[in-house]
Amino acid sequence: MNNFERPPLSISSDAFFFEKDKSESILIMGVGNYLMGDEGVGVHLIQQMSKIDLPDYVDILDGGTGGFLLLSCFEAYKTVIFVDATMDGKEEGTISLIQPKFASDFPSALSVHDVGLKDMIEAVYLMDSKPNIPLFTISIKEMVPMTIELSSKVEQSIPKTIEQILELCETLHAEFA
Repeated sequence: MNNFERPPLSISSDAFFFEKDKSESILIMGVGNYLMGDEGVGVHLIQQMSKIDLPDYVDILDGGTGGFLLLSCFEAYKTVIFVDATMDGKEEGTISLIQPKFASDFPSALSVHDVGLKDMIEAVYLMDSKPNIPLFTISIKEMVPMTIELSSKVEQSIPKTIEQILELCETLHAEFA
């Protein structure tokens, strides 16, 4: 199946986040620009996760390039796991888990959507209750405009990243119980 046969997964209604109590659920949010090659790896990862059987307590969301429209997610969930590309100088396809305590702890190079995403995170840290926000990054070498193709190393990192995310979800869910 090629990428054109199935549109990117997205949820556009705020009602989704409030139709049931999400306090025991974990949201996995892939962010990135789908049309910028490796920079869109977070969105590609969410598409892959949409094809597998996930635990009932795990929700997924294509967060696109971030922005304030996503703030309702942080009100509904105690944990929001971000997945994003980063140009951190590490080998292409390197997976890193960062546990930021403050918005300033997020990497400075969250690629082209850096300003919108970091502004949103700043707003989240001003909220009354702050969710746990782990960040998985996948190192990329370059952005290629107007392509949805991923480099082989970045594409090969997706299954391992999903495995690590689901392991973290299992650990966090056990802590909720």
